[in-house]
Amino acid sequence: MKSVTLPAGERVPALGQGTWYMGDHRAQRAEEIATIRLGLDLGLTLIDTAEMYGDGRSEELVGEAIAGRRDEAFLVSKVLPNHASRRGTVSACEKSLKRLGTDRLDLYLLHWRGSVPFAETLEALAALKSAGKIRHYGVSNLGFEEMQEWWRTPGGEGVATNQLLYNLTRRGIEWDLLPWLRERRLPVMAYSPLEQARLVASRQLADFARRHDMTPAQAALAWLLAKDGIIAIPKSGRRERMKENAGALDYKLSTVQCAELDRLFPPPAGPRPLELL
Repeated sequence: MKSVTLPAGERVPALGQGTWYMGDHRAQRAEEIATIRLGLDLGLTLIDTAEMYGDGRSEELVGEAIAGRRDEAFLVSKVLPNHASRRGTVSACEKSLKRLGTDRLDLYLLHWRGSVPFAETLEALAALKSAGKIRHYGVSNLGFEEMQEWWRTPGGEGVATNQLLYNLTRRGIEWDLLPWLRERRLPVMAYSPLEQARLVASRQLADFARRHDMTPAQAALAWLLAKDGIIAIPKSGRRERMKENAGALDYKLSTVQCAELDRLFPPPAGPRPLELL
């Protein structure tokens, strides 16, 4: 399993599990839990969730899935910006811990920027870390200028990652934000690496994948896995799809293959606003 090193030196899998929209439908619950457990078996031990996902239902699902296997998982969750005050962050974290059935999060992220000053959120994150309730903290959906502001705020240099929308069709961060993060050895956690399955339907990607004996999903994930400092977190609620995603680890794209994908899905020619889903 390829791994990515966090700023503190800990290594985490370069391919993890996303859980957005999971836990919303009781009829799918058993399969979703089985899928998360299969992901753990396959080495996709980084599991990303958030208090926002299904108003906590995703966290509850993850908690059930990892029951008895907590120490195998690297758990990531997020605080909503309207909860990101000093007291609100601590309260939100404690509620997430209860839903997940654990005493600590491995990584806790500010989901996106809101009206609460970064300094206030960082104070709360530092307190949670000191209390042992989180091990690392970071951000999500912060653009180039916002990331610089976070970095300048006391405690901001302790950030572990920026979780961003990044895939073959969403490459805007490559112009300025990604180089800035790499200079500081800050990894990117790429959410929606399959563009919510829309990439799988791309004729161009399907043709590329067919010629190189892989599936479109595996091609899209292999493109991210070929890059240093990128953690991809595709969401899957079915075991068959989880096996397919994990199969991307078997493909090491060559320089020629990566160049072909660059032609099919060109990098940005100039700065772009940060894209979100």
